[in-house]
Amino acid sequence: IQPPEKPLQAEEWNRLRESFKSPEIFEEVMFNNMVRYNSPIDVAKSLLTHLAKSNGDIGYNLLVKYLALCVQQGKTSEIRDVYDILKIRFKILESGAYNLIIRGLSNSDQWRMALTLLEEVKKIMIPSRTNYESCIKAAGRHQEMTLACELYHEMLAKDMVPTLDVLQAFFDYSRGMKDPELQKELFGILLYLRENQIYPHKTFMWSIKLWFESIPGENWRGHLTNITDSGQCPVCNHQLEDSELTEEEYNNLSERIIRDVIHGTDTFRKTSPQEFEAFQTFVENRLPFDIVIDGLNVSHIKPRKMQCENLFEAVNCLAKNNVRLLVLGRKHMLINSSNWKREIMKEMQNKADFFFAENISEDDAFLLYATLRSGKHCKFVTRDFLRDHKACLSDSLTRHLFRKWQRGHQISKKKFLFFFIPQPAFRYDCVVQTTGDTWHIPYKDTFEEKYSYRVPRKWLCLHQKY
Repeated sequence: IQPPEKPLQAEEWNRLRESFKSPEIFEEVMFNNMVRYNSPIDVAKSLLTHLAKSNGDIGYNLLVKYLALCVQQGKTSEIRDVYDILKIRFKILESGAYNLIIRGLSNSDQWRMALTLLEEVKKIMIPSRTNYESCIKAAGRHQEMTLACELYHEMLAKDMVPTLDVLQAFFDYSRGMKDPELQKELFGILLYLRENQIYPHKTFMWSIKLWFESIPGENWRGHLTNITDSGQCPVCNHQLEDSELTEEEYNNLSERIIRDVIHGTDTFRKTSPQEFEAFQTFVENRLPFDIVIDGLNVSHIKPRKMQCENLFEAVNCLAKNNVRLLVLGRKHMLINSSNWKREIMKEMQNKADFFFAENISEDDAFLLYATLRSGKHCKFVTRDFLRDHKACLSDSLTRHLFRKWQRGHQISKKKFLFFFIPQPAFRYDCVVQTTGDTWHIPYKDTFEEKYSYRVPRKWLCLHQKY
């Protein structure tokens, strides 16, 4: 039902309600549609007045829906009125209502009230990320950057992952300010992107560029560029960090992963110790491999194709270069079926070593073990991001090394029509990096809500002109 365009009298609301096929949910549906069609506030008010007169009461849900409409239209005094009513009648609100009120007040000239409300929320629950981000943006809009930074750090301390939107806001609101402390904070945000391998999207990248160029007296210049395969920036001729780990870094990482991830918690390894021991023996007797393939994962690359054909294509393509391949498979692949043809499996086993795990096993641990034990040169093929394993590593330096190793050793796959084209791992490290008077920031063309680990090819080069 489409909401009326102007306020109605009691009898008109009654008539509308009776003509509705489920009168018991009429008000709820009506308010939902008022929010959807952004109805005038006085129309919504006339329904509330009618309900109050006929029932002597308005339910919590309907008040919150009315609140959503007020927030949508930036009606500050109404937001405050509804908040007062809710507080008197319900004492404690749930997080959805707090999100709305804090967002509504943050966008108004009474934004400091949102901060007071945030403090109130802290006493009864952990504030949501939205609560924090609404207040951070409000502080930024009013040039109170120290306050915005405090709230941001509080958020990180609670293990909340900030949205790219709020990170971008810091650069937008800090433009043109000469403030060494604030500058340090913004560099800290860029290092947060590096640490977590987050790639800003194009509009966020422009905000970063404009902020750098606006710092008074510092003479930063930004240029968009593509980095050469050798890792040199064509703009400033700077050589990007090598994606290869040093011998010492590699040995430390290898030790830590084998200790913490593979032999550590059982959380991510749905396999038996006996099976894993058998696998270790199998690997140690055949080392080193050049490429380790997650067979089941690769077999799903093209959904319309038979699984064993997908895997066969990958093995064929990679075996061309005379490399030693290890394919991690599952025992069900050995049973002749519509997806797994025995003769194709036999042919593949002539070109690569295969280890078939139980069907319930989790093969990430197998993949990591075989790749790391084969040495620094060994690459691996999977579409997984291995996030779980990064989470097992307790300190940020080891997590950074893990991601760096992953970027340099994981061969991603691109689907070009019907070909399987391995995309080589980069020789340079594809993360935000700085030398002090240069910053290099990889960015994506489009906004992606999920943090993705696919490596972008476009870069922003920032350097100081002396």
